[in-house]
Amino acid sequence: MSVAKLLAAITPPPFVNEEYYDGLEYRWKIFVFRPALFKREAALLAVVLFYAAFFFYGSWRNTRKAKSWLGAHLPILNEQFSKPKFWIQDGYSDFVNFSTGRRNIASLHTIFAMKPRHDLLQYCFQLGRTFIDLHYRPQDDLQLDFKLSPDALAHDFVWAVVSKDELRWVKDNRWDLTFTKTSEHSGVASKFSVMSEFADVTDGVLKAYPLAKLLENPKIAPYFRSLSITDQPRERPAKPLLPKEREKHVILSLSVPSPSDASVTAEIVAACFPFIDSLSKIALRPETKAKLKKMRDETEKDLKKEAEKEKREEEAEALEAKKALKRKTEEERIAKLSAAEQKKALERERKRSMRKQQSKLAK
Repeated sequence: MSVAKLLAAITPPPFVNEEYYDGLEYRWKIFVFRPALFKREAALLAVVLFYAAFFFYGSWRNTRKAKSWLGAHLPILNEQFSKPKFWIQDGYSDFVNFSTGRRNIASLHTIFAMKPRHDLLQYCFQLGRTFIDLHYRPQDDLQLDFKLSPDALAHDFVWAVVSKDELRWVKDNRWDLTFTKTSEHSGVASKFSVMSEFADVTDGVLKAYPLAKLLENPKIAPYFRSLSITDQPRERPAKPLLPKEREKHVILSLSVPSPSDASVTAEIVAACFPFIDSLSKIALRPETKAKLKKMRDETEKDLKKEAEKEKREEEAEALEAKKALKRKTEEERIAKLSAAEQKKALERERKRSMRKQQSKLAK
């Protein structure tokens, strides 16, 4: 199809002013406005205005929820940190607050990941997916990621208490928690599961701080997702971590409450600080420490093997690409030669291949 035909096909027909019009019209001097002639434009304008209203309302609602929660918890952060007011908005659904300057805590990242209320298409996609995937539950996620100081926790282990509604998501998205086994604990409410490497670790954590009693609060339960202690990255690393790259974290995961209930989670957020201070009191048996170390050594060996295998594959691919380029260059060079010279070159290549084959057989 030619360009002229294509333009003709997509060009709208010319406007034809009806000679007789008996609909509603507005006149002002030489101007005449007949609404019935602008039905398509009115529909398009309505769609644009609806989309814009959806965008601004969704953006406002996300910002309001994040700021309401932060405002309700700012007194706690002000009390605990020397620098708690570093606020960043990343787009219209992600917000971050950074705090630092406290004993046992190197830093705190408070991370909001809201539902895309500002994006009509993405919001409808998420809503539609909930009817297809019964396990998919989009929600306003809030993570308080406490990076611990080097001397805050002497032992290397992974431990978590998780709402049973979140177990599937946690197992699919937290590599560090694959070190653990999921179980029930008599000291923890039945609506929560404990993920621990060894029972000795669970006993040590629960004895150091009365966490189970805090989780019994019915006001906190609807918003609590998980609380974890980890010495491993949340995503599987491509290679073993260097000593300077290893960090220990306490991660509190919540659902963001509505602005009217923003202060409901203040109790558990405030409790995180004495909980972190109590980690230094955890005492583990020597055999537990040995098992934890053995598990980490085996993991590092596996990561090292995978990294070396991937490196060998990359080197083999690079070598093969280099050989292919060399062959292509040689073929292009031979193609430019005369017929007699091409025959000689092909004969030399044949003899070279035969010598290589004979040397392989001799070995």
